[in-house]
Amino acid sequence: MSLRRRTARTPQLLLAAALSGVLLAPPAAAVTTPRPSPGGGVPLRVATYNIHAGAGPDGVFDLDRQVAELRSLDADVIGLQEVDRHWGARSAWRDLAGELARRLRMHVSFAPIYSLDPAEPGGPRAEFGVAVLSRHRIVSAENHRITRLSTQDPNPVPAPAPGFGEVVVRVRGLPVHVYVTHLDYRPDPAVRVAQVADTRRIMAEDRGPKILLGDFNAEPAAAELAPLWKELTDADPGAPTFPAQAPVKRIDFVAVSKGGPGGGGPHGGGGGPRGAVTVRRAWVPESTASDHRPVVADLLVRTRGR
Repeated sequence: MSLRRRTARTPQLLLAAALSGVLLAPPAAAVTTPRPSPGGGVPLRVATYNIHAGAGPDGVFDLDRQVAELRSLDADVIGLQEVDRHWGARSAWRDLAGELARRLRMHVSFAPIYSLDPAEPGGPRAEFGVAVLSRHRIVSAENHRITRLSTQDPNPVPAPAPGFGEVVVRVRGLPVHVYVTHLDYRPDPAVRVAQVADTRRIMAEDRGPKILLGDFNAEPAAAELAPLWKELTDADPGAPTFPAQAPVKRIDFVAVSKGGPGGGGPHGGGGGPRGAVTVRRAWVPESTASDHRPVVADLLVRTRGR
């Protein structure tokens, strides 16, 4: 979905979002946009966090604990995975995407992987998926289909299904593409191989700065992830993310479109200034609110004409 097509759809964004299964909500307060750095870019802090449907490592659903942890990240944009909306008793049938956005005073876009008929006639649909929270205005959103092996079908086969969320946010007038994903968890990498191919195809349609946030369910050196590093830089935080209490592997990622020489990350290099995103630093905070730890990255996004 190119920026050109998005721009044409912007006046009808809320209607289009409703029809595509993407939820958007405004924040309660305006954002103060950071000033450009002396090097000509705009600082942007992003994070990815698998929220485990609101439950911590102890298995207890506690959204207050999760709100406090998300607030402590002080991120401008956050990609969330395992997000419930009226899904079931495990999350008290609540709309986690909407509640987190209101309490953190952020915009939200929700992209369901599953959207099931309500438990009771007239009730809200039971949905599970990914979401983006943003201090910056979301000007467009789309829920892309990628290859999945359904957990709801007793005899699943790999097939295209929704749940690869994309938004465009405006940072000092610059459109930045943000994608959030949750790749297949099974030991056999075959579905992840297809999902990576789908991801690259979708992201190739867009121009400008790009940020991919997600739980990849594979470690950085996994063969199925290798194609991603042709176009993206892994913002390596130098620490594992899973399981939260005693992490032994990193399966949660912030990845950005490659810039010129000097771009951050072990897979950097190549490309040019147009659409460049530089990783200034990345880290893994401790977590008591989920079974994953988040990854946070401070980025520098190129402004026009730089």
